[in-house]
Amino acid sequence: MCGIVGYIGEKDCFPILIKGLQRLEYRGYDSAGVAVFNGNDVIQVKKKKGKVDDLLAFVGDNIPTGTIGIGHTRWATHGPPNDVNAHPHTARYGRLAMIHNGIIENYESLRTSLEANGHGFISDTDTEVLIHLIDEVQNRTDASISDAVQMALKEVEGAYAIAIIDANEPDLLIAARKSSPLVIGVGEENEFYIASDATPIIEHTQNVIYLEDEEVAVMHRETGLTIRNLQNMVITPEIHALEMQIEAIEKGGFQHFMLKEIFEQPNSILDSIRGRMSVSRSEIKMSGIDDHWEKWEAAQRIIVIACGTSWHAGLVAEYLFEDFARIPVEVEYASEFRYRNPIIRADDVVIAISQSGETADTLAAIQLAKQQGAHVFGVCNVVGSSIARETDSGAYTHAGPEIGVASTKAFTAQLTVLTLIAMLVGKKKGQISAQRFSRLLVELNAIPEKVQKLLEQDVRIKEIASHFVNNENALYLGRGVNFPVALEGALKLKEISYIHAEGYPSAEMKHGPIALIDEEMPVFFIATADDVYEKIVSNIQEVKARGGRLVALVSAGNQDLKQLAEFVIEVPKTDQALAPLLTVVPLQLLSYHIAVMRNCDVDQPRNLAKSVTVE
Repeated sequence: MCGIVGYIGEKDCFPILIKGLQRLEYRGYDSAGVAVFNGNDVIQVKKKKGKVDDLLAFVGDNIPTGTIGIGHTRWATHGPPNDVNAHPHTARYGRLAMIHNGIIENYESLRTSLEANGHGFISDTDTEVLIHLIDEVQNRTDASISDAVQMALKEVEGAYAIAIIDANEPDLLIAARKSSPLVIGVGEENEFYIASDATPIIEHTQNVIYLEDEEVAVMHRETGLTIRNLQNMVITPEIHALEMQIEAIEKGGFQHFMLKEIFEQPNSILDSIRGRMSVSRSEIKMSGIDDHWEKWEAAQRIIVIACGTSWHAGLVAEYLFEDFARIPVEVEYASEFRYRNPIIRADDVVIAISQSGETADTLAAIQLAKQQGAHVFGVCNVVGSSIARETDSGAYTHAGPEIGVASTKAFTAQLTVLTLIAMLVGKKKGQISAQRFSRLLVELNAIPEKVQKLLEQDVRIKEIASHFVNNENALYLGRGVNFPVALEGALKLKEISYIHAEGYPSAEMKHGPIALIDEEMPVFFIATADDVYEKIVSNIQEVKARGGRLVALVSAGNQDLKQLAEFVIEVPKTDQALAPLLTVVPLQLLSYHIAVMRNCDVDQPRNLAKSVTVE
């Protein structure tokens, strides 16, 4: 959601803050701002509705100078996007400045109390309430600013990641978090960077500290870093070395990050496999499974919790685990799971899937599952993320940074890892034959090359996309393991092109969606060779009879549907269980090209955030 950056050291901080905010643009935002302390008792605040470029245009030649500052990209939750609601927010006549990601759930009662004590507010935000609360606590107790932050946060309900500067403390930068990510980069002597994730930090330092819940970090130019929790206990931080490379967060010659990430999938899938699978030895090794095998062996049920695209990956996993391992699977939206008083048992294994590893609802669902005694296994992309730290065991997808808001390579990496897990569990439980296991390994090993062949059809897929630029509705249909791919294809189209699209199991078409079909309605069928192929052909004929515009994804060499469909896209043949790794790729490309032709902001679609870190 919102993006936070901060710096304290000896360098001019404004360029660092701006570049950091640009690195965080992929998270989604509607306004941007900075606060820079100039060393002369003045905090200069510059903020503007719109993009970081709009902020730069607003600043013009009046660039704030200083060596300590904070910056923010806002994704509106309390109050509309405008200049006033943009961060940073101030208190004590501009002496204190703060940025915030999260939601203060009791902000209304806090605001009422503060107004009764004489505080005035100019914005609609919960953030302004929090900085005034800190000011009130400091004024009431005569505490230092760092102590006032600790005391004030004890009165707060909700989630936060904050950064604060104080004109009376020119050598101090304070940061704190609860249920919202915050990373501290450790630079040269007593030089520190803070950010919502590592992307703004990587070009300055490889050494980072992941702040934990209810921890307050005080960074001082003279005395260095001190971390305390809200109980005032001193915390000894662990410094991690970033694995990320700067090249991974550049476009690398592509027009958009999304297109780059689609084309990275042969390599990202290979990276998800590397070191875990051996075709020659016919084996899969995953320490997150092997080291906790007693939990998987005893599992009577698998519960998958996720949101968005990750939920679609979970739906594919349902087919795989039930097929390969013969374990019943339930796939849950994390946001629904956590609030419905679910039945969770100690012999359940819960798989939590998240690209960012910071999804707020998924984190809350994990905590609920752990409280009930279930073993929680995380599948996430970002190393060191909250979900990676919160789960009992897990596996990274190793897809590399995904900057485009609409997930592409992270999805196929999730599918790859989930396939490996399902195969491994099935083999260890004796539910999958050695012959089938070996055949699947061979097929999975060939997937990167087959994805590359699919990408070679990009020019033709772009031409097909041009026929649907002006449509405002679309239908995606698939059966079996390709039904979740239909959902994912529809989501991709609506996310980035703003075309209303729905995904259904193709047999459900006759239970309502068929009423929508006319000569204007594009219907995208996933019709690769599998056990239900003949059923899908019947559904295609039903659409054809009603004049619908048909696009069919078929297995290479299929001649049957060329007479029925307006457009046919051939997909390399593979085992039907692995088909989603291939069938999703043309749908990603179709969505991308349609969105570009509609002049949509592909990498930063309206109203969307890359990492949903608030509920």
